[in-house]
Amino acid sequence: MKSCLIVAGIMVALGTGAAVAQDNKIRVIAFGAHPDDAEIRAGGVAAKFAAKGHLVKFVSVTNGDAGHCEQGGGALAKRRRAEAQEAARKLGIAEYDVLDNHDGELLPTLEVRKQIIRLIRQWNADIVLSPRPYDYHPDHRYTSILVQDAAFMVLIPMVVTDAPPLRRNPVFLYYEDGFRKPQPFSPDIAISVDDVWQKKLDAYEAEPSQFYEAQPKCWGGGVDVPTDPAERRKWLEKRRGPAPEPAVRQALAKWYGPEKAKAVRHAEAFEFCEYGRRASEAELKKMLPLFE
Repeated sequence: MKSCLIVAGIMVALGTGAAVAQDNKIRVIAFGAHPDDAEIRAGGVAAKFAAKGHLVKFVSVTNGDAGHCEQGGGALAKRRRAEAQEAARKLGIAEYDVLDNHDGELLPTLEVRKQIIRLIRQWNADIVLSPRPYDYHPDHRYTSILVQDAAFMVLIPMVVTDAPPLRRNPVFLYYEDGFRKPQPFSPDIAISVDDVWQKKLDAYEAEPSQFYEAQPKCWGGGVDVPTDPAERRKWLEKRRGPAPEPAVRQALAKWYGPEKAKAVRHAEAFEFCEYGRRASEAELKKMLPLFE
């Protein structure tokens, strides 16, 4: 059983002839708790969408002002906002919003839920990406809860009346994670990002406060990072580029066929959140024109 419940009468699978976008471009909005979360989980897919002329927006629900062991507060938030904008430029995506909620203090309040509803509506989203609600970090968990709570509400006219409701519910998808309890990630979709892997690494390198400082030195037990730029890039690729998990490999085989799936080195995978629209597989292939 998935972690979300089906809301009767709302999530109806559409036939293959249904429109796949709210307008003439597919519009994707990806939520993370911190500046760098969306890049890690969906940077490759974002770059692929953008390269095809579709529109992608990243949102960090906190400003990242506690995400370092030597810096903090407003100075760190300013640095991380600038890094996020550079990461967006490297990926070729349209926008990256960093909300002014404190890192480590996020709660699933009504006010933050309204922020999420407003952003999804203003982006006119067709696809919404977020973490699952099972995670070591409370900001990650609450980002998931906030997006889930917004899923149905984006359709309701009398909620957040300053932003017009969507005509139909987007497809909501969870990012891959490695947590096993209360239930493991179960990939419904897996997408090769081999062709944009270097772009994804470029985005990581645009955020040195995280990938070369906080993650290895603060949270990683003081891991030494090479100082030579070329060696540092190799170190980053090895650290951030594990092979797809067996379940993801099975999903790759479903979408690409067994032979092509065997050759994939780097993939991003997603699981349905059933609060969103229940698109048919045929419609999903149109919404995800990434499998050539």
